[in-house]
Amino acid sequence: MAAVDISPATALRRRASYPTPTALVYEGREFSAAQLSSEAGELAAGLAERGLRRGDRIAYLGLNSVTFFQALFAAAHLGAVFVPVNFRLAADEIRHVLTDSGAHTLVVEEGHRALVEAVLDDVPARVRVLVDTDPACPVPGTPGAPWTPLSRLLGTGGTGRDPVPLHDDDLGALMYTSGTTGRPKGVMLTHGNLWWNAVNVDSLVDTRRDDVNLALAPLFHIGGLNALTLRTLLRGGTVVLGRSFDPAHCLADLVRHRVTTLFAVPAMYAALARVPGFRDADLSALRAPIVAGAPVPPHLIREYAAHGIPLQQAWGLTETAPFATYLPAPLTERKAGSAGIPMPYTEIRLVDPVTGAPLTEPGLRGEICVRGPHVTPGYWNDPAATRAAFDDEGWFHSGDIAHRDEEGFYYVVDRLKDMIISGGENIYPAEVERVIAACPGVLEAAVIGVPDPTWGETVQAIVACVPGTSLTLDHIREFAAAHLARYKLPTHLTTVPHLPRNATGKLSKPALRNLIPPK
Repeated sequence: MAAVDISPATALRRRASYPTPTALVYEGREFSAAQLSSEAGELAAGLAERGLRRGDRIAYLGLNSVTFFQALFAAAHLGAVFVPVNFRLAADEIRHVLTDSGAHTLVVEEGHRALVEAVLDDVPARVRVLVDTDPACPVPGTPGAPWTPLSRLLGTGGTGRDPVPLHDDDLGALMYTSGTTGRPKGVMLTHGNLWWNAVNVDSLVDTRRDDVNLALAPLFHIGGLNALTLRTLLRGGTVVLGRSFDPAHCLADLVRHRVTTLFAVPAMYAALARVPGFRDADLSALRAPIVAGAPVPPHLIREYAAHGIPLQQAWGLTETAPFATYLPAPLTERKAGSAGIPMPYTEIRLVDPVTGAPLTEPGLRGEICVRGPHVTPGYWNDPAATRAAFDDEGWFHSGDIAHRDEEGFYYVVDRLKDMIISGGENIYPAEVERVIAACPGVLEAAVIGVPDPTWGETVQAIVACVPGTSLTLDHIREFAAAHLARYKLPTHLTTVPHLPRNATGKLSKPALRNLIPPK
C-alpha cells in the first residue's frame, strides 16, 4: 500500500478547496485557508528559485505572526525543514541555532534584524528574507543587501508545483530546546511525529472541526505550535493569533471570539485569573483549555473549576510533540494535580532512575519513559545525546520524575536533575513549590537546593508576594509544616517582585540562583 501523504501544505490546500470559516485572525485581519495556501505556495516558489531544496532548513525569527505560518507551509510545500527560533535568544545563541541547523534560508522580522546582522557573517544562511508585509513590525525605508524583502516573494501569483508528498519519516521541524543547561539541542520532529500528536489530541480531547483556538504561547515552542494550533488550522477551525501574551487582551479575545480551545502554561493561566472582570466574563464556550509546560499547582485547577472552567492538565516535552499524557475534563477536580493518563497512541512506563528497572507498583517514583509514533527519532547532529536519551527497547527517557496512582493516573513530581538531596533524603522542588504557592499572601513560589555544611543541601525558597503583603520564613514554614515532612521545609527565604521565567514560561533555575544574596 502506498504511503499516505501527511504534508501540512497538502492538508491546507485541501481545506482551501471547500467552504470553511476564517482560518486565521491576526492583528484585526482575517485570512482564509485559500489565501494562506496561495501565499505559502508563492513563498515556496520564490525560495525554490533561490536554491531552497527538499531537506534544506528554513529558519524563522520573530514573534507570533501570519508570516510564521507562511514560512512553515512554504517549507512543507518544498519538503524543507522548518526551524522556528526562540525570539528571546541573544546573538551568540542565535548564531548557534543557525549554525547547528545549517539553515539555508532565514526569515526575520524587523525587530530582530540588528541582532541577526551581528552574526550573519558566521552563519550559513545564503538567503536572508526580511518581513516587510506586516504592519505590526514595520520596516523603515527599503531594505537593502543582504536582505530580500518578503513582499518581493509574495503577490507574484507564481505558486509553482504542487506540494511534495511527505510521509511519517520525513523531517518536518527542528525545535531547539530551551537550553537551561548547556547549548540548546535540535529536537528532530518528523511529519509523522506532528501528525500523530494531532491524532492523539483529537482522540481524547473534546476538540471539533470548527474549533476557535486562541494561540498566544510562543509558536517557536512545541506547545504553542502543535498542542492545538496546527491541528485547528488544518482541520477546518479558526486560529485567533496574538503576537504575544497580554492577560487583559487574552480575556477580551476569549470573550469576543467565543474561543473553544486554548493552550497555555500555568503562569499564563494564573495571570489571566488576576485580570479584573475575569470572574464575570462569559467563558462558556471554552471547552478545552489545556495547561502544561510547567508544574501545575492544584489550587489553580480548583480556582478555574470554581468558575466552571475545566482546566485540563497535560504532560509532555518538545521530544513528544508535545503531549504524552492528558487529564480528561470530567476528572479535573477529582484528580487535581494529575497529568492524567497516557494518550491513546502512547506508551508510558516508570523506571528506577538509578537501575533503570521498570516500576509497576502504584506510588513508586520513577523516571517517565515514553514510546510512540509522536516521539522524536533523536537530536540533530548529536548521536551521543540521542543514545543517552533512548534505551535499547526504544523508550525515550524524559528526565521527569512521576508516580502513578492505583487507577493509572500519573503525577509529575519534578525534573530528575532538579532533585535536592538533603541528609540523604530526596526532595522534589515541585512538591514543595505547590505547597508554598497555596500559602495565603504568596503569588508564586520556587525552591532550589543550596549548599549546607551539615546536610549537604537544604531548601531555599524564592517567593513573590501578593502586593501589599509581607511574609517571613517562619510564617511559610508554619504553613508548609502541615503538608510537608520537616526535612522538606525551606530554611532560607528570598522575596522578589516576580519569578524569572524563560520564553516558554518555565522557571529559570540559573536566574533564580542569581537572585539569592550571598550567605
